[in-house]
Amino acid sequence: MARIIGGIGTSHVPTIGMAFDKGKQDDPDWKPLFKGYEPVRKWLAEKKPDVLFFCFNDHATTFFFDHYPTFALGVSERYAIADEGLGPRKIPPLEGHAGLARHIARSLVEDEFDISVFQDQPLDHGLHSPLTMMWPTQPDWPGRVVPLVVNVIQHPLPKPGRCYRLGKAIRKAIEAYPEDLKVAMVGTGGLSHQMIGERAGFNNEQWDLEFLELIERDPERLAAMKIEDFARLGGNEGAEVIMWLIMRGALAPKVRKVHQNYYLPMTTAMAVAVFE
Repeated sequence: MARIIGGIGTSHVPTIGMAFDKGKQDDPDWKPLFKGYEPVRKWLAEKKPDVLFFCFNDHATTFFFDHYPTFALGVSERYAIADEGLGPRKIPPLEGHAGLARHIARSLVEDEFDISVFQDQPLDHGLHSPLTMMWPTQPDWPGRVVPLVVNVIQHPLPKPGRCYRLGKAIRKAIEAYPEDLKVAMVGTGGLSHQMIGERAGFNNEQWDLEFLELIERDPERLAAMKIEDFARLGGNEGAEVIMWLIMRGALAPKVRKVHQNYYLPMTTAMAVAVFE
């Protein structure tokens, strides 16, 4: 039977991937961030998950505002790297696990999560920007991904509590899959930042650190909050951390945080955490 071995929460800002591609690992401005991902790379290398279930948002690359689904699950065997204006990143296409993904899709619909499914669509930096920080790309990716695109950019957004319950339903689906697979959950987004409006440039380090504690010890409190609460505390775009709640909902009620790194060098507070 498939089983979930742990979870990762991570920022997905595009500059992470750009810094990686330009080899800025030892640049003084970037070194604290890259150092923070080294334990994550080591954890994944030791645990060797077969699949990463990735919760992220598309940035109007594959889906656009004329049709932006609330939850869209990829069910393909392979995903191209999206061209976001500068050409696709020079990394291998992502290998999917269609069998597991389609099983999860059926299970979620049975649990009354009316999701969309998609095939043969490219994926943007929301997934592969943090992925290259955690998984080696050469000679190829060491495992496969199941992508879940979450709407955190066009209102109405899903409620935090619904995201948390979706995570629980995903856990149920994964554990019912008959193949012997090790799955790691990944939730992306944030932390605090705002790119628009009068509060453009807003950060809230105090809330970020509180969030990182609550996601481990009291996710139900986060799930009981409103989107407006997340936006007020973490900025308009900072509300996207509800995707961490999907990851956390798929884990056991009690988890142990084995690593955390927080770095605020510019407009977005960047964080990564690992839970077992």
